[in-house]
Amino acid sequence: MPKPGRKGHLDPARRYRASLSTQPGEVSFQVVVEESDLMITARRDLSHEAADAARRLRGEIMAHAVLYPEFLTSLSPVAAPRGAPLIARRMCDAAARTGVGPMAAVAGAVAQGVAEALAEASPDVLVENGGDLYALSTRERTIGILADPSHGVALGVTIMPDEFPVSFCASSGRIGHSLSFGAGDLVAVRARDASLADAAATALCNRLRSSRDLAAVTDQAMAWEEIGIEGVFAQCDGRIALWGRMELTAIAGS
Repeated sequence: MPKPGRKGHLDPARRYRASLSTQPGEVSFQVVVEESDLMITARRDLSHEAADAARRLRGEIMAHAVLYPEFLTSLSPVAAPRGAPLIARRMCDAAARTGVGPMAAVAGAVAQGVAEALAEASPDVLVENGGDLYALSTRERTIGILADPSHGVALGVTIMPDEFPVSFCASSGRIGHSLSFGAGDLVAVRARDASLADAAATALCNRLRSSRDLAAVTDQAMAWEEIGIEGVFAQCDGRIALWGRMELTAIAGS
């Protein structure tokens, strides 16, 4: 069983899940619906509700893609027609703001949609989907960032109760399964909207081919502050760069 604590975790490789910590009065549970592999923390086990929400969201995505196949395949923005499901509109809007395809936002969009579906039953709910996290919380949390895959989670960002909802989404050219055209170890983006954080992480990681690109990544994140990006962590070739609301703290016991 997870030990009581304050840590959430961010890791595209999912190996962190063995050390997931919860706060008193919370439980963590896994829900897998097709390709969506969710780790959820809430005040009670909401596995059935979460699975129903994930199936509904995935169904809306696939139904939309039947009518608009480019929604699944395009690597550039695609407009959402009037009447499209909310999750498709969120993905298309995030893609348009960051210059990537809609599917670059899918993991974050599903995480947020599931969390919102569970919020009435649990005011504290954190949904992680393959390294992309959306959290609603009445409590202080420390969200872990996988700064070095060989050493596990060692750094985190502390989030106060009045800062929620919050999303941290990651993209990597070296770990995980997401499509990336960069070569960076990791780009993690903070925003209140998970679709936007996910799309931005992909777009920024695509730019990160060597440590010389770190400044360009933080500069672009800064330019995107006006669309809702709140912070970025980038790592490549043993160097890191930060911008925004990403004050790092060491996580004990990592």
